[in-house]
Amino acid sequence: MKIKKSICPYDCPTSCGLVIETDGKKILKVKGDENHPATQGLICRKMRNYEESVHSKDRILTPLKRIGKKGEGKFEKITWEEAAQEITDKWKKIIKEDGPSAILPVYYSGVMSVIHRNCGDALFNKMGACSLVKTLCSSAKGAGYNSIMGSTGALDPRELENSDYYIVWGSNMKATRIQALPTLIKARKEGKKVVLIETYSKPMEKYCDEVILIKPGTDGALALAMMNVMVEENLQDEEFLLEKSIGYQEFKKTLKQYTPKWAEEITGIPKDVIVKLAREYASVKVPAIILGSGNSRYTNGGMTVRLITILSIFTGAIKYPGGGLCGVSPTSLSYIRKDIITRPDFRTNKARVININQVSSALVDENQPIKSLFVYASNPIGSISNQNKMIKGLMRDDLFTVVHERFMTDTAKYADIVLPATFSVEQDDVYTSYGYCTLATANKVIEPPKECKSNWDMFRLLAKYMGYDDEYFKKTEREIFDELIEKSLEDVENLTQEQKYILKNGGAISTPFENHIDIKTKSGKIQIINDEMEERIPRYTENIGQNYPLNLVAVPSCETLNSIFLEKNKVVEKRGKIKVKINSKDASKRDIKNGDEVVCFNNLGEVGFIAEVTDTVAQNTVIAEGVYNRDFAINGKLVNALHDDRLSDIGEATTLNSNTVEIKRV
Repeated sequence: MKIKKSICPYDCPTSCGLVIETDGKKILKVKGDENHPATQGLICRKMRNYEESVHSKDRILTPLKRIGKKGEGKFEKITWEEAAQEITDKWKKIIKEDGPSAILPVYYSGVMSVIHRNCGDALFNKMGACSLVKTLCSSAKGAGYNSIMGSTGALDPRELENSDYYIVWGSNMKATRIQALPTLIKARKEGKKVVLIETYSKPMEKYCDEVILIKPGTDGALALAMMNVMVEENLQDEEFLLEKSIGYQEFKKTLKQYTPKWAEEITGIPKDVIVKLAREYASVKVPAIILGSGNSRYTNGGMTVRLITILSIFTGAIKYPGGGLCGVSPTSLSYIRKDIITRPDFRTNKARVININQVSSALVDENQPIKSLFVYASNPIGSISNQNKMIKGLMRDDLFTVVHERFMTDTAKYADIVLPATFSVEQDDVYTSYGYCTLATANKVIEPPKECKSNWDMFRLLAKYMGYDDEYFKKTEREIFDELIEKSLEDVENLTQEQKYILKNGGAISTPFENHIDIKTKSGKIQIINDEMEERIPRYTENIGQNYPLNLVAVPSCETLNSIFLEKNKVVEKRGKIKVKINSKDASKRDIKNGDEVVCFNNLGEVGFIAEVTDTVAQNTVIAEGVYNRDFAINGKLVNALHDDRLSDIGEATTLNSNTVEIKRV
């Protein structure tokens, strides 16, 4: 038996360290790497049986060609040569007749590594195909923070041990930041207070001292009212704000209108609770706000994050270790040259740009029709807004769809050709982390089974059949790995030779924490007012949804954070049919009882659920937890059938939490 180190390839902030037990042919066991600088052996239960997924009997092992109707999932086996020939013949014909902008690649977070997530860009740049704007998750959050702080790194979760008060704001840390939970548990034992602000509190309430339920999309109003209290009672760090920020005095004048009474009407939080929270927050020296992504997934999401970011610096907390905001990128440094992989220099035309949140609309656009869709590391039917429109597009006879996958997902069933993909343990790669100051590499542990190919090897083959003879497409996976590491690290000054050795040979290192008061903006100051923004002065803006009475909020699940884990049959079957959680008062008004079969509907569609009645949900709100596949749906539709594809105020992000619905018993 051999022991190998690896990295979790999936979408969460940590890029966890893994220790793999193998006999050289199979993965025998997976556990956390106790020597990883951030995770220190703690991994989520989704990855503890990773070997079951790698060696699943349901895995796709050969290329497949559709023989039934689209969506039926009927295929026959073909060879890679046959698949590559048919795909590239189609592409060449489309390029000749419709132009390369009729070809759309779609990928997201099925693989969160540098090489295999991004290497398709080189081929599609060479072809001149559409350029995909990948803002499916939390780009409004990043844009809101950056408008205030520039590229200044936020808190690394490891710095939270120095905090003396915590606001967990819209973050189910149990599902997305599990390594930081022990810090909260320890802090509470030491007498430090943890406050939860949420629309749905059940997953996190046992880790917190106080729970404040808030109406969805109104978090900005709460932040403003807290700052109103602080200014009225002179609790802000005026000297720090005058010295370190731009626009503080002008912004301060606007706060008079945002009283706790005003905020109570908007947020549903009693004014006395708001006043108490503001005073507590301002009374401690090193408060930390742990910010989730859900409250940025609204039409006012970017503005909301701007306001919470300002609140995080309002007491001068960032002057001290552990003070400020945690939940956006903790580093301003880039250690890896991604352009070596993506090759933007290959593109010779002006790309047609399509936002991933609006792929459904692009597929039914008759004025600029997409003629070929290439999906990898993604499951659009389960993750992109407006599912009904997505399915309508995928059903088009003139759309040639290729899906590179490991399992027969809801999207793969609509493909004309399905190509078998690899797991992370079957390839070499480099891993950055968007939640921690870490950097890692992982070497191939076992060979891929049968005819499974990595993204790199697949795109190399397709480039060959397209007739591209660039040296880039001739390199092996290991050669591009070595080139990426060598060229990326040659100019990095703050890594030791030992750290560079670790990265070249497989392993994880910790990179330096940021100096949070070294503000990386053009002016070198915190931009409370930003003249480059359309809304130069941060203010309260309303969330815009459809005209229905209940706010629909999608929240993460510990069992299936995203659709990647839907091949885990035990977990999926244990969850059962798709559920919706509703406040008891809202349920009573509609004569809905726990376990009832219900339908949520709006102008986009209807989705069946099993009702779960609970007072851990804010009033006038319904919660859809986790991601399902259509086999476990009541009427074959998933929650994203109720999501509009409008974009956020800044950051061009999803607004999946802006949607409203009505609900009724079946």
